[in-house]
Formats: sequence, C-alpha cells, structure tokens
Amino acid sequence: MQLPTFSRAAFGTLTLTLTLAAAALCAPAHAALDIGDPAPRFTATAALGGKTFRYSLADALAKGPVVLYFFPAADSNECSIEAHAFAEAIDQFAALGATVIGVSADDIDTLSKFSVKSCQSRFPVASDESKSVIQSFDAVMQTRPDFANRLSYVIAPDGKVASYYQNLNPDKHVERMLNAVKALPRAAAAR
Repeated sequence: MQLPTFSRAAFGTLTLTLTLAAAALCAPAHAALDIGDPAPRFTATAALGGKTFRYSLADALAKGPVVLYFFPAADSNECSIEAHAFAEAIDQFAALGATVIGVSADDIDTLSKFSVKSCQSRFPVASDESKSVIQSFDAVMQTRPDFANRLSYVIAPDGKVASYYQNLNPDKHVERMLNAVKALPRAAAAR
C-alpha cells in the first residue's frame, strides 16, 4: 500500500489547522465578565416564596452587594442542591449586607414553585426565557445553549464584578461567593 504524499505547504497548513483545533478544544472556559468589569443592568420577572415581582439589579445594588448565580434547570438534582445551599447560607450573606438572586431560562411558573420548594422562600429566582440576561453575563452553556451554565458572580455596589466562579458541580458555589463577599471592602459589603 502506498501512502499519499503531501507537499511541504499542504503539510504545514494541515499541521497549523490541527494545532489550532486542539488549542480551541483545550482552552479553558471563562466568564466574559472579568473582575472589575461593569455588570450589565437588568430587570426580570422573578419569584420569591411563590409570588412574582419585577426584580431590578440596579435597585438591589443600591442596598449592597449582589450574588448573582445562573443555573441550568429548576428541579434538576444539582440545581436543587445549589438552591438549598444558598437558602441555608442566606443569613450569612444578609449579615454581610449582600442579597442573592438566581437566574435560569425556566419559565416563571416553574421558578415560582422552585422558589418555595428548593429556595425555601429565602431568596428570589428570575426567569430569563429570552436568555438576554444569560447571554449578557456569558452564562450560556456551550454544550446545551438552551440552558444557562452554572456560573456565580459577586457584584459590588458600584456595579462592578468583584468575583466569579464557574463549575457545573454545585458544591463550591456558595462557599466561594460567601468568601468573595467577605473579601469586599467593609464599606462596600455593608452599605
């Protein structure tokens, strides 16, 4: 069997193409919003304790830092675990002057039930069916673009990203965000 021959130029092009493809596949995922970037302001329909209302990030930031976390799907096992963990830690966030809001692409009826069941009526969850908020925070799950990725941000009262953490495993999000709020300058954390 005779192997095909390649010209030096064709071999170079093939090598470059394969190298770039491998680099793209190995590149780590990152949040588009880096520390110090301004967080996009948004309003959205949210639910707290089964009741719906209009949530405004700007209004929440006027009261202190905001922990904004994105999650793929209400009532999935991991999302329920994460919501429960945030609910259990809500008093610690409040003691630091911070509020928590969860966002997903679920409809508001689903999130209304989720706000009672998994969030234990302790913090609101907002519906972003259009995915405009999810996209503006670069929280679209790359492998399943109909869902938000599991991505958490701490936004300082000045509207800038103070910290972020992205991992599909829900276990460390609350701990990381609580530590990030604690690390904020005291004046910013306890407005």
